[in-house]
Amino acid sequence: MNDLDPIAVFRTEAAEQLELIEAGLLDLMRDLGDRAQIDTVFRGLHTLKGSGSMFGFDQLAAFTHHCETAFDRVRKGEAPATKELVGAVLDAQGHMQALLENPNGDHEAMSSVLLEKLRLAVGANGASTASAPAPTEVGAATSGTAISGAKTWLLKFSLPANSMANGTNPLGLLDELRELGKCHVDANIDAIPALQDLDPRDLHMGWTVQLTTDKPRSEIEDVFIFVMDDMTMELRELQPPQQQSPAPVTSSPQKAITEVSPKVTSQPDTGKPQPADAKGQKQADNVRIPALRLDEMMDRVGELVIAQSRLSQMANSAADLGLRSVSEEIERLAGELRDTMMVLRMMPVTSLFSRFRRLVHDLARETGKDIELITEGESTEVDKTVIDRLADPLVHLVRNSIDHGLESPEDRIAAGKPVSGRVILSAHQTGSEVIISIKDDGRGIDRQKVRAKAEANGLIQPGAQLADKELLQLIFQPGFSTAEKVTNLSGRGVGMDVVKKTIETLRGSIDIASEFGKGSDIALRIPLTLAIIDGLLVRVGNGRYVIPLTAVEECLELSVEQDLRSRGRSFISLRDDLVPFLRLRELFRTGTEPDPYQKVVVISTGSQRVGLVVDQIIGDHQTVIKSMSKLHDHVSTFSGATILGDGNVALILDVVHLIAAGQHQEAQLRAAG
Repeated sequence: MNDLDPIAVFRTEAAEQLELIEAGLLDLMRDLGDRAQIDTVFRGLHTLKGSGSMFGFDQLAAFTHHCETAFDRVRKGEAPATKELVGAVLDAQGHMQALLENPNGDHEAMSSVLLEKLRLAVGANGASTASAPAPTEVGAATSGTAISGAKTWLLKFSLPANSMANGTNPLGLLDELRELGKCHVDANIDAIPALQDLDPRDLHMGWTVQLTTDKPRSEIEDVFIFVMDDMTMELRELQPPQQQSPAPVTSSPQKAITEVSPKVTSQPDTGKPQPADAKGQKQADNVRIPALRLDEMMDRVGELVIAQSRLSQMANSAADLGLRSVSEEIERLAGELRDTMMVLRMMPVTSLFSRFRRLVHDLARETGKDIELITEGESTEVDKTVIDRLADPLVHLVRNSIDHGLESPEDRIAAGKPVSGRVILSAHQTGSEVIISIKDDGRGIDRQKVRAKAEANGLIQPGAQLADKELLQLIFQPGFSTAEKVTNLSGRGVGMDVVKKTIETLRGSIDIASEFGKGSDIALRIPLTLAIIDGLLVRVGNGRYVIPLTAVEECLELSVEQDLRSRGRSFISLRDDLVPFLRLRELFRTGTEPDPYQKVVVISTGSQRVGLVVDQIIGDHQTVIKSMSKLHDHVSTFSGATILGDGNVALILDVVHLIAAGQHQEAQLRAAG
């Protein structure tokens, strides 16, 4: 299947429509009287039904038709929007996804169950609505009699030449217009070419329609919902019917229309849809590209950066000034291309956060809790790969916040809290990191329960002294859970350790803050990208290593005297603060003598700081991250590798694990002291 396969394009666009329908339904659940959301859901269902039928997804089109009909009744005022109706269509939306993914499967049983649920919801609503319009009104509109409160509209439209080849039937559009009210149609044939130049597959006609209807402008525009982006259309309201001649339209309708409005475009209507040329220009600004192609292009840019680094090294060692000039120019262009490629891969986290609205809705219904989901910082952008890999960890964290964190309505009232619990998903960028936070106003983490469970599982010794952060980090241990019973949501202890492992593979870290009785806040610190980073290249013994530049705070010299004084207690005084440091020479067991003038690179993640003692700081380096082999999965000290300009390999240090090692060393020294 190639990238231009129309079925593949339809599946992609249908998935987007399903997301819009779901978002509209969830918004409508909070405000059942929101007319804008009712119209949004109806149009989404209408589009999905029509395009599904066009591409041969007959089961999807037939099933969606029933949901569209239900919302059409709501839109016309024949039935009110209720939670039962919205819930039924929300369940149906999930079934539509199955019909989209497997159009030839046996879905009849599930379709029957969902349609029965929908019928009951609509039937109960329809029975209570006494103001439903009589079915004779449409007939009266088409019979030539006067329509109370009606307006007369002038509509001129033409479709693109390939409309019929793409499945659009102009006669169907005209029939839909006739259903709206009294309608007179005149064909415009001026654009039809001579017979010898005529292609029977193309459409060259246009139409002028005078329509008298009591329907709003939006219903007229809805007739063209599938072709609105490509057609040309002029729509404006004529003078009120009482000021026009009551006589029927004459045999020269075009002349009669001209007398009312000599030039349709002379008085533009601000509510008029954009012409096709403007919309076409707007569409041309956005191109749909498969993610695989972006990944391939990112690989090519990475190879270019490596080649550019090699060229720079050769130019710096040569005496040819021309070669140096070319090298500097290529370095500049490669840097700009890298930055541009990074931007192309960036996506707003709203595409990630929007998935949790449905999850929270379903969990609220399952647990019987009243839950409000609040999202902040949705415009924050992160690399596409990061967003894809963050979905599962966030699901675990949100489910745990709802199940473990938020209390039942009765317990919240007894604690003096609002009945509705709050879960806040937020994101913001700090430097080259993005911090995603999951915060709730629930019961918080009970430290005593955590300690008791950790001691029972043998994770810590009874009575062991632990810092609060270390105690809270125990919840990420495999098999750890403080739940008193196993539920469908949690309690098996197999979720939080997966969260930690996934975040660590992203070179990120997790911070936890919790106040018992008031709630918890779990913050994920994630790099913006996983492809190319700015690094600090250092030398330890005969090996070279890269430290992510975002983690570097400052660099200091470590004199021989300071080194000797710190033996036994590896601390350095930094502005009245003792910072532990690690001698990478000892950690990596290089077996070489240390340089007399060693350097200390102070790294940090959040409030935690550790110094790394290296032999030499070579300088900054554009680092193309290469994954390590499966044989090195157990080596937690390194997060990847990169190729230097001379062809040698430099390992990328994992800052999180190095800081953990520094903290462990500090704890051992304190215990010994």
